[in-house]
Amino acid sequence: MAVPGRVEAASILLGLDPPEWFVRHSAGVAEVASFLAARAAARGRSLDPRLAETAGLLHDVDKLLPAGDPARHLSHGRGSAAWLRRNGYAELAEAAALHPVTRLLDNGTSRLADADLETMIVAYADKRVGQRLVPMARRFDGWRRRYPGSWSSAEGRRAETRAGRLERVVCEAAGIAPGAVRRRRWVRRALTAARKAR
Repeated sequence: MAVPGRVEAASILLGLDPPEWFVRHSAGVAEVASFLAARAAARGRSLDPRLAETAGLLHDVDKLLPAGDPARHLSHGRGSAAWLRRNGYAELAEAAALHPVTRLLDNGTSRLADADLETMIVAYADKRVGQRLVPMARRFDGWRRRYPGSWSSAEGRRAETRAGRLERVVCEAAGIAPGAVRRRRWVRRALTAARKAR
């Protein structure tokens, strides 16, 4: 199956009955990923912007799955990847699997460092958006407050350094400084179109 378009991706998301806070986060990640992918493509980088933006919208689907879904029992990201594969969207699976910030704590970081640009863009966009676009350092401050054991340790500091490398790679590909990252707004229109099509 091909990479879903914007309205199809919005319909997939709506089919999982997401709460509004979830939609805000997913929309932010998708729109930042869309902005970065479009900038990188305009600079001649080889990537599929649609893959980056739709993977951004659907990266967290495992959080919406019912308790009986087998993908719900996998670690975050891997559950999204399994669900996407099972539903015919295997092209989005790697970006979903490698996006969690915890991948910066484990051995999965080498896979992220070697991943395609779309996957790196989704992982980076997720580090920049909670409920709105913020500097990556602010997101790490929040994680340190919520999870002081893991994020305040030496391992947490190494993860933040790895995130800094991810930021440099993605922003260099897009030809911008981190402070110039923006949202390319499209999700609300896609959600409206998906609701009308139901």
